[in-house]
Amino acid sequence: MNKEHPKYERTFVILKPDAVQRSLVGEVVHRLERTGLKFVGMRMLVATREQAKAHYGKDDAWCEKVGGRIVSEMERDGKKPAKGAVEYGRDILNGLLDFLTSSPVVIMALEGNEAVGVVKKIVGGTEPLTSDVGTIRGDLTSDSYGTAGLDGRAVRNLVHCSDKVEEAERELAIWFKPSELISYTHIEEKMLYDVNLDGILE
Repeated sequence: MNKEHPKYERTFVILKPDAVQRSLVGEVVHRLERTGLKFVGMRMLVATREQAKAHYGKDDAWCEKVGGRIVSEMERDGKKPAKGAVEYGRDILNGLLDFLTSSPVVIMALEGNEAVGVVKKIVGGTEPLTSDVGTIRGDLTSDSYGTAGLDGRAVRNLVHCSDKVEEAERELAIWFKPSELISYTHIEEKMLYDVNLDGILE
């Protein structure tokens, strides 16, 4: 068995506090499950701040970049920033950490062909307001960066999913022990991936 084959790719998903509190866990799991990806790990927990920090993995360079956009927007609108770019960036990061640790979340590991890209497509763009119709974020919530910024909170976009394979590997290692990820054969894999369907008729 060639575990390098794309059909063994794994990705990581968090159903965030808003998904849990709005009773959308079943709906999101259903949408992911219908793709043919298989769940190889799933757990409900309350994230610690340490887990959340490790998950986001943001440093001062990220804070400066993100905060720099806020400073630029303020200056463009003729407002004087009250603090530096790094401080604004840290405020955003702290908002993300506060939100992720505010309520139970559901963490999931999925496996299947091009799992990272498939899940990203189904979840949709980061901002619900501009996310495509048919995606989880586009269909199930209506929050926006503008509203979240005015309220001084993280955007409520229901789901986190890995952006690339390397990120998925890093995130899976933060949230799951290797022994918690199950290797098994799902009957659906035969139909999805088996090149030889001889004997399907009786």
